[in-house]
Amino acid sequence: MRGGRTTVAQQRALTELWPKYGLTYSAAPLDLAAVFGRRAPRTLEIGFGNGENLATLAAARPERDFLGVEVHRPGVGRLLLSLEAQRLTNVRVICHDAVEVLAQQLAPGSLEEILIFFPDPWPKKRHHKRRLIQPDFAASLAGRLGAGGVLRLATDWEPYALHVLATLAAVPGLENLATDGGFVPRPAARAPTRFERRGQRLGHAVWDLAFRRV
Repeated sequence: MRGGRTTVAQQRALTELWPKYGLTYSAAPLDLAAVFGRRAPRTLEIGFGNGENLATLAAARPERDFLGVEVHRPGVGRLLLSLEAQRLTNVRVICHDAVEVLAQQLAPGSLEEILIFFPDPWPKKRHHKRRLIQPDFAASLAGRLGAGGVLRLATDWEPYALHVLATLAAVPGLENLATDGGFVPRPAARAPTRFERRGQRLGHAVWDLAFRRV
């Protein structure tokens, strides 16, 4: 679990706003219709960082419900502040390991979209086993998507992009939306995050992937 400095405002948000937007992890499936008080298309963002993209999407698409999973508490606090400032009602947050959340709290076929943007690439070979996108987790991602649901990923580390591409291509039931079997253009709906802007200043390229559940 990542650490980091939590500001006074972020800590206050974690205390005061968590009951409104937060979901406590438990090893039991969530009733998402009850959580959001309606039935609507659902997007899950794993590792949302400071939540810029998640809040932007939720504001632009009020007809859709959004679930964010992140272990970095300062980032969670910052997102909570943004949700409250914008009075967004279609977002809920879980501060827990995404692998366990996917396995225990989300039912098969319960999502229309999953977003994973700029996960840690763990570039050193001895750390590759720590990478989020592994065959078992990729299969779990595919299983949580309903038919036609889309998994979208982005990374600025080319070796990791190639690893993710090969891993997802091997998952039964996933179809690459790139016509050439490679990468897709950057989706216009993805809000540039602080991390991505920093990478752009450093001259980093970005590789986007999109796979559909068939």
